[in-house]
Amino acid sequence: MRYASPYTPGAGAMPRYLAGRESMLEEADKVLEAVAMGYPQKPVIYYGLRGVGKTVLLNAVEEKAEELDLLYSHIEIAEKRSFIVQIANASKKIIHRMSVIESVKDLGHKALGILQAFQVTYNPEEQTFTAGIVEPSMYVSSGVLSDDLTEMFVAMGRMAAKARRAVCFFIDEIQYMKTNELEALINALHRVNQLRLPITIYGAGLPKILKIFGEVKSYSERLFQYIQVAELSDQAAEEAIVKPAAELGVTCEEGAVREIKEWSKGYPFFIQELCNTIWERTEGSVIRQADVERAVPIFLEELDKGFFKIRYDRCTKKEHDFLFAMVRCGDLPCTISNVANILHKKVSSISPTRAQLISKGIIYSTGYGEIDFTVPQFDRYLKRINPELTIESIGENGEE
Repeated sequence: MRYASPYTPGAGAMPRYLAGRESMLEEADKVLEAVAMGYPQKPVIYYGLRGVGKTVLLNAVEEKAEELDLLYSHIEIAEKRSFIVQIANASKKIIHRMSVIESVKDLGHKALGILQAFQVTYNPEEQTFTAGIVEPSMYVSSGVLSDDLTEMFVAMGRMAAKARRAVCFFIDEIQYMKTNELEALINALHRVNQLRLPITIYGAGLPKILKIFGEVKSYSERLFQYIQVAELSDQAAEEAIVKPAAELGVTCEEGAVREIKEWSKGYPFFIQELCNTIWERTEGSVIRQADVERAVPIFLEELDKGFFKIRYDRCTKKEHDFLFAMVRCGDLPCTISNVANILHKKVSSISPTRAQLISKGIIYSTGYGEIDFTVPQFDRYLKRINPELTIESIGENGEE
């Protein structure tokens, strides 16, 4: 093509045209405007599979926070990083921005005093972080993470209220938060909500966060607004395919659009990846079905080498067998009992493997006794690398 690709296949990269999320962004506008005006709103949690655009949506809402002049910070949780360190650093920057306002300087001293009292320690043997207030502190000294984070949020919230500002934290990959960190965050948000203080969060994570939040705090179902981010509708998928190209004078034949939708199944990441592959290998101002068919093998190869393989390589051989057994079940989601039957094992003996795969974010529970992949089309990938779906622990004759 004459022009650079208008498609953005990178992880979390904002597409040229954000299709199918209009209602969510309109709702976010209302929520952020209300918070900015001093009316507390439920914190929002987006959940969905990999590749549906949760991070993109989070970034789009962040742009709206910028437009409304909210004080905000973006945090991406990592498995081996301390969320408390991240939230403390983000809070410090926000408090510093407010501390120049004369009317809130006294409250700013207290908020910064609480932050300075935070101590985070790292255990290299267990690879874990612990955090809390270290004594002595002229402000607080409970040493209980949940209480101390709440104290910090309340101090920051009162400062924001007096300064007539609002604070919003954008937290991505929220499923990686440690249980004690999540409990502390929920307690802190619950308290600032009770006190009508202008602090809220927008979070995003895999579907398993619904269960995690409920297990950590039973009232979390009432405290948060949970919004599912799913694959695009047929119309939205077509817009995501056609509109970026049209802006550069390129049209897509009906057959080409149909073929792209068939291979992407409406998942935004796959649409961007496949359309980018087609764009880089097509000449002229019309994208035809033949262009798509030529690009598909390259598209799949790129996915297999990166997007899928990274996740597959994180699994052990025993976990690989579990995954292949899931595909053997046929329709997904499948039952854990069906997987056990295919592996010739008892449900109790494979439950630890199931738990490990859920912890790694490879599968998730869709209902009682049912599981599915967190990555769209992961079953297709497993069939490509193991067409016979051979399970090593069973052997060729179907015996252990």
